Amino acid sequence: MKAELRSLPRSLADLVAQHLVASGRFLDDDPELAYQHARVARRLAARLGGVREAVAITAYLAEHYDEALTEFRAVRRMTGNHEVLAMMADCERALGRPDKALALTKDKHVHDLSEPTQIELLIVAAGARRDMGQNAAAVQMLDVPELTKRTKADWLPRLRYAYADALEAVGRTDDALVWFHRAAGVDGDGTTGAAERAAQLEGLEFTDLDEDDTVVNDEYFEDEYADEADADEDEDADEADGGTDEVDVDEVDVDEVDVDEVDVDEVDVDEVDVVDAADDADGVDVAGAAEAELVAGDEDADDADSDVAAGSAVAERDDAEANSGDEAGGGAGVKGGGE
Repeated sequence: MKAELRSLPRSLADLVAQHLVASGRFLDDDPELAYQHARVARRLAARLGGVREAVAITAYLAEHYDEALTEFRAVRRMTGNHEVLAMMADCERALGRPDKALALTKDKHVHDLSEPTQIELLIVAAGARRDMGQNAAAVQMLDVPELTKRTKADWLPRLRYAYADALEAVGRTDDALVWFHRAAGVDGDGTTGAAERAAQLEGLEFTDLDEDDTVVNDEYFEDEYADEADADEDEDADEADGGTDEVDVDEVDVDEVDVDEVDVDEVDVDEVDVVDAADDADGVDVAGAAEAELVAGDEDADDADSDVAAGSAVAERDDAEANSGDEAGGGAGVKGGGE
């Protein structure tokens, strides 16, 4: 191609080369775009055989079979390259002319073709036979020694696949299954789909995951995460409250309570039932304890009633302060209250 481009002015040659390079890059992923680049190159340099071959191949892959066939004929005429015979025959098949495809397989230059091109032409010829309803003839044409050849050539998986497909068409399902497996064994890229065809014959089905299945799984995990988040929030709330639970005062054994460890701010006074010692002789005499505190050290108060309420003790203290001439036992009561 470089030699052909040297016949053009430098600037024009660079422009044509750029379109040819772009055509080659898009050939596998976007044949139509590759074909458009090749057409621009043909408009700029239609007398170059390499440019016409690029147009022919990209048109063939983009399924513009009429134009591809025309360009392939131009390539043979301009360059003497007969390696395009297999693609020409396939274009004839695509255009619904299997008889002309078979005629191309008898071209006088067939024996000069490379082995890959000869195999491709054989596959096309077998396909043309099948287009004409001659399935048994297609099987016979494809039953060649190359089927068992040890090679990594690209044509081997396609040849075995075509043979397996022809066997299935004539009802030889078991043999077809064998050759589909053999085709899959040498088709590392899976371009022929032989493994899928073998699975179908064995009764297996491949199912793609639907988007709905993914949504269900997402919802499941979202619910699980939501439960974990709620549990974390409850744990945080407990830590914020100091990690304490509500205390049932009725179940507390006052004998076991360490008064120094009680946090008064955490006691809910609304839930505390003060037990009157007069009503419950076995209960705790809270008022008596308070009175004992108030009159501590007062030797003259021996006959004081230990069951008197705390309020009475406070009133007695106030009376003692008001009457400065009272006995010293009132002063002792004030001192005891301070303590």
